[in-house]
Amino acid sequence: MIRVALAVALGGAVGSVLRFLASSWVAAQWPRHFYMGTLAVNLFGCLLIGLLSGLFLTRTELPLELRVGLITGVLGGFTTFSSFSLEILKLMESGRLFEAAGYLLCSVLGGLLAAWCGLLLARLAS
Repeated sequence: MIRVALAVALGGAVGSVLRFLASSWVAAQWPRHFYMGTLAVNLFGCLLIGLLSGLFLTRTELPLELRVGLITGVLGGFTTFSSFSLEILKLMESGRLFEAAGYLLCSVLGGLLAAWCGLLLARLAS
């Protein structure tokens, strides 16, 4: 169990750093649309979690540490629901209600679609 916990911790550190780098890059490119980094990270994370989950269903011989480290650790650190929630509130408080609603819909519906696409890709690969 300690090896699995260490894999999650290491993966979480990696995912968090990747999220920081991606969000910082997007914010530097488009400061007014600061939330787009979180949106991109969340959609890509949803795609990856669908893909990895689907692959891991057929690749049970892969070590548990690897599977849990990637999904719970890396993707848990990489995706950002708490940041997403705060950014929606900031948009709403600044009167950008249409943008907040669009961001919310794109994130939720896009995330579901991305996870489904990842799962389909995994099924095609097996």
